[in-house]
Amino acid sequence: MTKDEELEQLRAEKTVLCERLRRKDEELEQSQKANHDLREGLKQAIMAIESQQERVTTLEGLIDSLHERIKTLEGQQAKDSHNSSLPPSSDRFVRPPKSLRKKSGKSPGGQKGHRGHHLRQVEMPDEVLIHPVIECSHCQHDLHAQPADVPERRQVIDLPVKRLWVTEHRVEEKQCPSCFHLTRASFPAWVKAPAQYGPSIQTLATYLVEGQVVPYARASQLLQDLLGVQLSAGSIARFVNTCHEQLAGVETELKAALVKTKVIHQDETGLRVGTAGWWVHVCSTPRLTHYAAHPKRGRSALDAIGIAPHFGGTSMHDGLVSYQGYAFTQALCNVHHLRELTFVEEVLKQVWASKMKELLLEMKTQVEQAKAADQHELDAEVLAPLLRRYEEILSEGYLANPPAPPPEKRTRGRPKQSPARNLLDRLSQGKWAVLRFLLDFAVPFDNNLAERDLRMIKVQQKVSGCFRTQEGVAMFCRIRSYLSTLRKQGLELLSALEHTLSGHPVLPAFS
Repeated sequence: MTKDEELEQLRAEKTVLCERLRRKDEELEQSQKANHDLREGLKQAIMAIESQQERVTTLEGLIDSLHERIKTLEGQQAKDSHNSSLPPSSDRFVRPPKSLRKKSGKSPGGQKGHRGHHLRQVEMPDEVLIHPVIECSHCQHDLHAQPADVPERRQVIDLPVKRLWVTEHRVEEKQCPSCFHLTRASFPAWVKAPAQYGPSIQTLATYLVEGQVVPYARASQLLQDLLGVQLSAGSIARFVNTCHEQLAGVETELKAALVKTKVIHQDETGLRVGTAGWWVHVCSTPRLTHYAAHPKRGRSALDAIGIAPHFGGTSMHDGLVSYQGYAFTQALCNVHHLRELTFVEEVLKQVWASKMKELLLEMKTQVEQAKAADQHELDAEVLAPLLRRYEEILSEGYLANPPAPPPEKRTRGRPKQSPARNLLDRLSQGKWAVLRFLLDFAVPFDNNLAERDLRMIKVQQKVSGCFRTQEGVAMFCRIRSYLSTLRKQGLELLSALEHTLSGHPVLPAFS
């Protein structure tokens, strides 16, 4: 092979090798491009996965919050008057609430030994009607001339015929024969106009609107229908204002008497005055009642009323924070605790709540039995096991309701807790206020007295609606305080109101 042929062959081989190298370069370039595309796709896939993971985390948080919201709403829906502080009027038409009272085992109606009351005949009737015998029922002989006996009498008790009693006052005028001076007699001090309503009508009108919470217009219509008297709502308002002014001194003495008592009951309820929301505060004992209205519910209202800042005994209330910080001893209403324990037992299905209910009711029974035995305190061997069981049940409750984990985002105020945990804190931190009735027999188990005293305030709202003015609610509270105190002491209300309108109020016993 010549050199030229050899050179030509080498050139051909070189061309083939160059072609192969070019193809390898193209393949490498394609591989690098494919690798780059794969890397980009993998990067996008990773970003998509991370985005989905963030979305999952967000949705999990949303699900948790919605789950808590559902539990809260279900808890609110499950509350009624038997397991919370909601009034019976707010109960939904689901089922009749189960009463916290246990069956006494007694038959319905009056019990053996109960002194009953029935309609009795009076000794001196206002009118006597004789039904004569005219003739013999057997032979029809005329009996007009025969003397008669009265073997039986019956009485019908009814209202007199509707009429007004009008008394005209006339004064004499005489001329002195010596000096010819004309002397005229004076009218009684309370007879001030040519025609006016007497104290009985004023008393009845005031009693209807303040004692029986009848609206002014309806009270006016009622007086017209019953007595035929045309009495305007404005006239009734003047009678009420007069009564309110005459009772100013009585209210001062009433508040001073409440400050000196050993145990008082306090509570409050909302009402409307015009378009604003106000609060009526009650402070009462089994023999005294004081109402006061204020725009605020808290401490500013209690300070303005003036009883709480000077009271040094024991106050039974429902746990409102505003009552804390005063000098008096705290006592908490256990009926509120029984209702909340019922909610935890029935809705949250926690066993410790039923145990605590049984313990509180057992404590109440032990105190009642000790009082019946003329004891002034529980024996140590009775008291110690009760207190130990109280602490054991609280520990069981805390195990069933551990503290919630700290929130991811820091928020102001105390961390949110479950209703069961809040109740446990109240029973634990306020232990001696909860068990005050167990240590001091003068303190009752509940605050039902104050709640009963406030009931007529809610009746007034339902029957008459809101108060139009601040003066109107102030008059209502003062007169209702007087009437409630008189009723507790068994005094005659209408007679006392009549004396009050005459300027001489009947004073209840303040001691």
